[in-house]
Amino acid sequence: MIRILLADDQALVRAGFRALLDAQDGMEVVAEAGDGAEAVRLAGEHSPDVVLMDIRMPGTDGLTAVRLMPPGPKVVMLTTFELDEYVFEALRGGASGFLVKDTEPAELIQAVRVVAGGAALLSPGVTRRLIAEYASRAKAPVVPKQLGSLTEREREVLALVGNGLTNDEIAGKLFMSPATAKTHVSRAMMKLGARDRAQLVVIAYESGLVRPGWT
Repeated sequence: MIRILLADDQALVRAGFRALLDAQDGMEVVAEAGDGAEAVRLAGEHSPDVVLMDIRMPGTDGLTAVRLMPPGPKVVMLTTFELDEYVFEALRGGASGFLVKDTEPAELIQAVRVVAGGAALLSPGVTRRLIAEYASRAKAPVVPKQLGSLTEREREVLALVGNGLTNDEIAGKLFMSPATAKTHVSRAMMKLGARDRAQLVVIAYESGLVRPGWT
């Protein structure tokens, strides 16, 4: 059973999401929050698997709340615009991805399953646009110490993840099997302490392995 916490200041939005998600086999909305502070508190009480969190809420907003979340839940940020100005900050703070609020019901359901399964909710196209939009505003690259623990191949794979390539695309570019590419991604995540692929994207650009316009 996938346990879900909804966090949005609009009761009507929460009601719509609850009706849709509770109707699915294997899904249950365990709590609803009207602001970020309440979402953090309820996440601690109910231990959800997935939190659907609006970025813009009065009081404690979603951007602050994602940084305060207890370990465990996968957070998906909800935004009105696909390239909300806060989306990249949310990913840096620990979110596993984002959805626009007017996404199709089937896409929302699939997104919850994907994130609950441990994958990041970032399509390659979205990843590329995020990097192009926000990496140019970043400060000078900061290379984490853990980057030195990566093999040369793992650094190559990390850079390709940062450029938005899927495991299949990485495999084709580096002449390896998709399973091998997946293994390299998993090892890079483990060594860098990344919770998911979204965190790898952040690390890749912050460390200077990728730059806007690189391929």
